[in-house]
Amino acid sequence: MKIREIASLAGAEVLACGELLDTEVFSACGSDMMSDVLAFVKDQGLLITGLVNTQVVRTAEMMDMRAILFVRNKRPTPEIIELAEKCEIVVMASPLRMFEACGLIYESGLKGTALK
Repeated sequence: MKIREIASLAGAEVLACGELLDTEVFSACGSDMMSDVLAFVKDQGLLITGLVNTQVVRTAEMMDMRAILFVRNKRPTPEIIELAEKCEIVVMASPLRMFEACGLIYESGLKGTALK
């Protein structure tokens, strides 16, 4: 699924790396606990979270994620957006709750990776 489609599904505003909206992602995860993302996530392209700090971008970068969708009307700071631009990670902000965003994106065909 293209990041552009995810932004549309979530009614999201693109805040960083809009030129990368045609990038394909093949799976997603939703979490506010970056330790869980680091421990359990493999081959994810999209991180859905309500946690707003630079560690989210650092975690996404370490896990080779292509996009971050902030939910619950959370707005990343200019520092977060600047870091995401440097890391070439698309940043979006959605008014949806995490459950709704995950459900819409999953229902539209983007899945997660099964735990082993």
